[in-house]
Amino acid sequence: MTSAKIQWIAVDPASRRVLELAEKVADASTTVLLTGESGTGKDQLARWIHERGARHDAPLLKIDCASLPSELVESELFGHERGAFTGAVARKPGRLEMAQTGTIVLDEIAALSMGMQAKLLRVLEERKFERLGGNETLDMNARLMALTNTDLSKAVAAGRFREDLFFRLNVLPITVPPLRERQADIPELARYFLARLGPVHGHADITFDDQTLKSLESYGWPGNVRELKNAVEHALVFSKETQLEPADFPEIVRAGKAARGDAGRLRSLEDIEREAIRETLEATHYKIGKAAEILGISRKTLLEKRKKYGLLE
Repeated sequence: MTSAKIQWIAVDPASRRVLELAEKVADASTTVLLTGESGTGKDQLARWIHERGARHDAPLLKIDCASLPSELVESELFGHERGAFTGAVARKPGRLEMAQTGTIVLDEIAALSMGMQAKLLRVLEERKFERLGGNETLDMNARLMALTNTDLSKAVAAGRFREDLFFRLNVLPITVPPLRERQADIPELARYFLARLGPVHGHADITFDDQTLKSLESYGWPGNVRELKNAVEHALVFSKETQLEPADFPEIVRAGKAARGDAGRLRSLEDIEREAIRETLEATHYKIGKAAEILGISRKTLLEKRKKYGLLE
């Protein structure tokens, strides 16, 4: 099922239930809380909800709370006046202001500092805010969607997240299940990624054979949809045929299938990781950036693992 631009694969009953909830909240102005493991597609679903709802013609703006320092998150969200802090040489509107009547997505909201949580709570309750260093009170007209892979109720119990903010966010919660709990989606997701990525790698007409799809369905996908996308791209880099075969995929995927059928053939995760990195480096002619992208890890992490495993060119 699709909106005008964003596609959400919903073959499995678990995914269809998620989509039904998303359709119900699309036109609401209330804050939506999307939870689920990393890589399940929360960001994609947030975009789907935005485009499906009445705000689709207004901007959708995102802030990654985990990757920005707390003070920068505040500036990005609220904006600032000239002279508000060192380096603030001009007035800058924040995302709340720029979004107008659109949508603000706060990714990994659990990463916000306690002080920032208090400020966000005030905005959600009063629907008003000020730029940093300013006195002018502005109205918040945007809708907020909060995304997290953290169990916020446990974070509240541990004192890492404000209970009052949790209750304020948890009005319209949607939990996106991991891929292992929606296995019927795997073949369709794999075909979707193949159609998107095949032409990029010079394989516009490539397909899956039946055995490959069965192999993908038998794997547990701890990295969820993101890992599946990376695995399809990995296979495209290695394949020289008109059909993708199980041997084209990362060894960790192939080993996952084997582990279900023959416990005696189990290998350590470290051995599987070493082989997957070696194969990807060789297929990309040791282009670190490309190899890291296919493996789904950062360039820095790949360099560290290459050194650890002695995989030098």
